[in-house]
Parts: sequence; C-alpha cells; structure tokens
Amino acid sequence: MSQKLSYFARDLIEQGEDFVIAKVVDTKGSTPRKKGAVLMMKKDGTTMGTVGGGLLEAETEKLCMKTFETKEKSHIYEFTLDEKQKGALDMGCGGDATVQIDYIDAANPGDFVKEFKLASTAYIFGGGHVAYALEPVLRHVDFRTVIIDDREEYSNPERYPHAERTIVVDNFDHAFDEIETDEDSYIIIVTRGHRGDLQVLREAVKKDHAYLGMIGSKRKNQLLYDTLMEEGVSKEKLAEVHAPIGLKIGSETPEEIAISIVAEIIQVRSQQG
Repeated sequence: MSQKLSYFARDLIEQGEDFVIAKVVDTKGSTPRKKGAVLMMKKDGTTMGTVGGGLLEAETEKLCMKTFETKEKSHIYEFTLDEKQKGALDMGCGGDATVQIDYIDAANPGDFVKEFKLASTAYIFGGGHVAYALEPVLRHVDFRTVIIDDREEYSNPERYPHAERTIVVDNFDHAFDEIETDEDSYIIIVTRGHRGDLQVLREAVKKDHAYLGMIGSKRKNQLLYDTLMEEGVSKEKLAEVHAPIGLKIGSETPEEIAISIVAEIIQVRSQQG
C-alpha cells in the first residue's frame, strides 16, 4: 500500500472514524489493475486509491457503501470483465478480478494495522542523549520505537514511557537476540562508543532492514568498516549504511542530531512508499 493510503488510513483510525477497504486479491487475464490494488472509502463516500476504474470501480464503490450498512468484517466478490460472458461488467478487459472488501472498526482495527504496516518499527541501539531526543520525534512521525542498551538505567519504561519496548542486553554482541527485523525495520546505531557501534553493526548488516544508520565521524566509521571487511563483510553491504547518520544540516546538539536523523529516515521512507 502506498504511503499516501497509509496516512489516509492512519488518520481515520486516530480520529475514530470507521472506513471500508477494498483490495484486489487475485486477477486472471487482462484487468485494469493487478493484485494489491487498494481503494479506501469513508462513510460519506470519499475515496482514496483505486481498484481499476470504470464499472469495476463503480460496482466496488456500491459494495463499499453497502458494507457500511452491514458492517460485515470481510467478504469476497468475483468480477468477470469480459463483456461476452453472462453477467459480466462491460469493460472489454477480458479477465477476472477478485476483490475483498473489509469493514474496519477504528476502535478495534485488529490485524489491519499489522497487515498494512501503518507504523514501521525503529530500533534504537543505545539509550543515551541522542536516543532520548530521537525517540519522541520518531513516534511523532508514526514509528513504533524499541530501545536497546546494555545499561538498565538507559533502557527502561520510566526513561522511555511511550516506547513500544525497552530491552537490556548483557552486551551489544547480543543486541538482536530478542528482536526480529524485517524489510520494514529502521535500525539506528547510537551507542556510547566505537565498540558498541561495531558490535551492533556486525550483526545489523546481516539483518533485513529498510534503513541502517550509524552515528560517528567518517574516520571512525571507516575504521569499523575496515574491521568488518577483514571479517568478510562485503563493501556492498557496508555501502547500505547511512554513516555519518542523518542529513547534513549542521547539527551539533542531541536534539539537532535527532532532527537530522529523522529527516533522513523520512526521506528513505518516502522513496519506498
């Protein structure tokens, strides 16, 4: 689902407004849109997205409006688009489309949030001054946050009351023991020293991620890269790392560094939408 549709859905859920989502779950032959196309509708009939236009879109919108009356959680509809067949929509495409229509209760969206990844997860390794400034900014731009540190006083619910999770590890060699990243994960390395950064980076380059950034100067980061290349990590893997982390805006304080990091992350996220 595109970033625009994600924002549309997120806003409705936050406002407590129920909505209906129609998604193309299967196609055969020639169809105006392929599997994965999505249309969302508010109760007033306002829509965002498309399942293909024409009569398919019109019929889908009618079914969406009907779903507001029935509040049926999920229903599958089959559409034949070959005008030569009985009961088909006169679209001239010649294929078939399967559309699933779901009613989303904003007060209890269930698996919808997880399925459509309305909030990505930012894993912040290191709970010090930069992380403390960074974590709330990430939440304000719709990230779930997880803090990992080897010091309990820097990774706890009291220090980060709104984080989804705080984790204390024995040392950063075990930084990923309690988490599982995926292609929608944002990895941010801001530990208190070179050793911690190296320990996290060593494992991070092996993990799935949407973004991987590490704090530190170019000289320091190159020393870490040299170490990892000696261990067999490829230049291609290391080229994925955003380091020094953040956009170049002349940031100096933890708060300014946090803004530069989030700006870079937003830039990466927008390119993936």
